[in-house]
Amino acid sequence: MRFVVIGGGPAGSNAAMHAARAGVDVTLVERDIIGGAANLRDCIPSKAMIATGGAMAFVDRSSGMGLDPIQGHLDLPGLRHRIDSIVTRLEDGLVSILRSQGVEMVAGEGRLDGPHHVVVETEGGARRVAADAVLVATGSRPRVPDWARPDGERVLSTRQAYPPAVLPEHLVVVGSGVTGVEFVHMFASLGCEVTLIVSRQQVLPRKDPEVAAVLEEDFLRRGVRLLKGARAVGVEIGVGGVVVHCDDGRAAAGSHMLLAVGSLPNFEGLGLESAGVVVDDAGYVPINHHCQTNVPHIYAAGDLSGKLPLSSVASMQGRKIAQHVLGGHSVAHRHLNYDKAASAIFTEPEIADVGLAEADAFAEGRKIRVTKVPFAASAKALINDDPRGFVKIISDPATGVVLGGSIVGQNAAELISVLAVAVTAGLRASDIAESILVHPALAEALAEAAD
Repeated sequence: MRFVVIGGGPAGSNAAMHAARAGVDVTLVERDIIGGAANLRDCIPSKAMIATGGAMAFVDRSSGMGLDPIQGHLDLPGLRHRIDSIVTRLEDGLVSILRSQGVEMVAGEGRLDGPHHVVVETEGGARRVAADAVLVATGSRPRVPDWARPDGERVLSTRQAYPPAVLPEHLVVVGSGVTGVEFVHMFASLGCEVTLIVSRQQVLPRKDPEVAAVLEEDFLRRGVRLLKGARAVGVEIGVGGVVVHCDDGRAAAGSHMLLAVGSLPNFEGLGLESAGVVVDDAGYVPINHHCQTNVPHIYAAGDLSGKLPLSSVASMQGRKIAQHVLGGHSVAHRHLNYDKAASAIFTEPEIADVGLAEADAFAEGRKIRVTKVPFAASAKALINDDPRGFVKIISDPATGVVLGGSIVGQNAAELISVLAVAVTAGLRASDIAESILVHPALAEALAEAAD
C-alpha cells in the first residue's frame, strides 16, 4: 500500500510515522517545515516567549519568597536564539524519527491530480506519485482583515512577533480570543505597555465568565488597558507608531499593532476538486469520524478539517487515520470525541478546561453539580506565592460522572490532564476524591473539588 501525506504538521507527521511503523509505504510531502508552521512557527515560539516572560515575572516578585529584590532584564537577541534553537531541535528530532521509521520525505508543494495521484513540485521539477490513500493536512495561516496589512515593522501578524525585530514600547493587540490574550500576557510580561481591543464585553468570549474575570483582573493589575465593546476597523501608520480606530469612534495609539483575529485554512492549490473532494464555503474539508472526506480513501486532518485547531487534536487525528488506513475500523468508543479534548491558554495565571462548560449546561437546561475550590486554600499555592485561581469540576448529580471542568492557576495546563482522563474514561468525581495524592501539591485542589 502507498500512503501519501501532504503536510508535515502534527497530523501529517503522526499519520506518516504510525503507518510506516506498521509497514506501509509512506511518502510525506512538506513545503516548509517538518512539524508544521502553525506548531513550530506559532505555538512553540509563543510558549517559549511566555516562559521567558514568566521567568522575568518570577524574578520581579522574588521578594515575596524571602529573597532580596532582584531584576531580570530581557536579552532580545538571546531570546531569539533560544526560540530558534528549540524549533531546530524539535524539527531535527522529528525528522530523525520519521527517517528511522522509513518515511520518505519530499520537500515541495503537493497537490492531488485526480483521486489516486499526487504531484509534487520540487526544486528539481515535478514528480507524480501514485497513492492508495492520501491525507491532506496543510494547516492554516493567520487571518488578515482587509483594513490592515502586516508590514513586519509597525503592523504585525502573529508569525512576525516571535519575537519582533524591536520590542514594542506600546503594543495594541486586536483580538481577545485565545491567541490575543496570550500575546497580551506575553508582551506585558516582557515589560511592554499593552492595549487590548475587545469586541465583546469580556475577554475570551467563548470561555466561562468566571475564568475570563480572573484573567481580566490580572491584566488590569498589570496595567493592561482594555477597550471593551469595540471592533477595530482601521489603522493609521505614522513615523512614531500606529493609531487603531474602532467602530464606536474610540481609538488606541501605540508603537505597534498586532493582529490576532483567527486563521484561515490552507486549501488553495491542493487539487481537491480534481479528486472530487468537497470543500465548504469557509475553505474547510468536511470529514467523518474516521477523518475521511467524501472520497473514502482521501483523509483530511488538522486545521484544514475544521475541527478544534489544536496540535493535540491534529496529532490524535493522525494516529487514528493511520489505524484506519491499516484497516483498523475503530469501534464507537474509540472514535475521536472533540467535545472531550482538553485545551489550555498559557497566560498568567494559566487557564485550562475540558468537556462540558457550566454556561453550556445551563443554556441546554441540563442538570449538573458544580464544585469549586480556590487555590488560596492550597498549601502548595501559598508556598509558590501564587494563590490565584481555582478548580471547578462539573459532574452529573445522578451518577457522579465527571462531565467537565475548568482550572485557572499555576500549572493549569498540566493539572487539566487529570480531569481529561476522567471525562474521557467516564470516571466519577468520587474516583478522584478517593485517590490519595501527594501533599503538598496543587493537584490536591482537584480531589477537594471532587469530594
